[in-house]
Amino acid sequence: MASRSLLIGIDSGTQSTKALVVDSHTGKVLGTGSAAYDLLPGLPAGAKEQHPETWKTATVKAVKAAMKEAKAAASDVVALSVSGQQHGFVPLDREGKVIRPAKLWCDTTTTAECDELNAALGGPRGAIRQSGNAFLPGFTAPKILWLKRHEPANYERLATILLPHDYLNWWMTGNAFMEFGDASGTALLDVRKRRWCEAALRAIDPGLSAKLPTIGASDQPAGRLTEAAARQLGLKAGVLVAAGGGDNMMGAIGTGNTREGVVTASFGTSGTIYACAERPVVDPAGEIAAFCDSTNRWLPLLCTMNVTVATEMVRRDFDLDHAAFEKSAAKAPAGSDGLVLLPYLEGERTPNVPDGTGVFFGVRPKTFTAAHFARATMEGVTLGMNYGLRRLAELGVKAKQVRATGGGAKSKLWRQIMADVFDAEVVTLKVSEGAAYGAALQALWSWRRSEGDNVAIEDITDEFVTVNRAEIAHPDSKAAAIYREMQSIQDQLGRSLRPVFGTHRAFVNRAM
Repeated sequence: MASRSLLIGIDSGTQSTKALVVDSHTGKVLGTGSAAYDLLPGLPAGAKEQHPETWKTATVKAVKAAMKEAKAAASDVVALSVSGQQHGFVPLDREGKVIRPAKLWCDTTTTAECDELNAALGGPRGAIRQSGNAFLPGFTAPKILWLKRHEPANYERLATILLPHDYLNWWMTGNAFMEFGDASGTALLDVRKRRWCEAALRAIDPGLSAKLPTIGASDQPAGRLTEAAARQLGLKAGVLVAAGGGDNMMGAIGTGNTREGVVTASFGTSGTIYACAERPVVDPAGEIAAFCDSTNRWLPLLCTMNVTVATEMVRRDFDLDHAAFEKSAAKAPAGSDGLVLLPYLEGERTPNVPDGTGVFFGVRPKTFTAAHFARATMEGVTLGMNYGLRRLAELGVKAKQVRATGGGAKSKLWRQIMADVFDAEVVTLKVSEGAAYGAALQALWSWRRSEGDNVAIEDITDEFVTVNRAEIAHPDSKAAAIYREMQSIQDQLGRSLRPVFGTHRAFVNRAM
């Protein structure tokens, strides 16, 4: 019997892996650890890749650091769970070896494959009718077809398809397993019925189903920690490894988004807004992703690819640290005197503009200052996320409260901009690492159920997820009115420039 019952929540992201050690009785975070890394350098325009070995090394480092800070013994840990960046394609051969680096969620090189797959299912709307989601460059399915088209020798070796968090589960347990939440982000799952969509599989390869792992419910464990993985992690063999899930699904759990009416907004490298739903929410226009969540419900979600990517770019260009960046942005008024950012720096997913680029509109002597560019960047990416929040409302998903998480949520000014743009109350959580904390709470849920306790996930989140009352932001009516006008300008700008973006991408590719 363990002297303490501790949980480990792991968040394997695009820029770093974080680990939390959490007390199963109090929900208190006892220790944290992290390890940073980069994308593979020197790739063609639009290509974003990492080697899965990087995630393993970072996971070991982060877990050991968290355990050390928590002063925890290996025998204290009863369960762990992994949150991972969604949509990445990890190809394994028959021996379980990684064939090539993983193409990531932010890779935009698969536009042609998306067009081909959508056409095979009767166009984007036909794909939505059959599976709930159209094929978009961020999703996993077109990456698989890309491998088949561009690297046929590697495709011939392909035996198992995993997502990033599934790969870490496979390393830790030896089991190839995929839960419904992350699986729905492949665009291969029929989200209404929670089973593989045969039409989508056939469009890539009639034999594709044999390369996919077992799919199952989110409260079921992926397996138990093997001796080999336990030695690397400094843990005890046999520890329960929960199903885990995508970072957004784990972020929903970690922010208490396990009941209808709560909306989570994650301001990280990318931006996501999502809600809990008791039934599938399928957008006929395909702008909102119809995902399952990692609690056996559904998670209608929008994703924008450029959030702190944009603020970090501007911060570095003006040579400001984070505090100076916020202080500078506060000097400009709401609306930045008409300076508007169209934040499609790395292409965009919502709206679907993979060839998009960033545009600052309204540059003139008065607005050509660090203050205006800093604030306009915060405002522009938030307006971009509000594009999807409005679409969620049109589909019947209304926000009673927006729970902000990610790096952007740490800024007091940015939280106020969120409240004014969203025209809603914005709160933060006492545990800010939503995805890693959500993974720990899912581990607790899976472990307690394995012990015969039929506890509901919402009972766990109601008990442990608490709002930080000192950081609540309420909308200001005057600022909200300004941002409604700014939203209209950004929307019109985005639509009018779409024909130009493709021409620009072709020009850039010729020039490289």
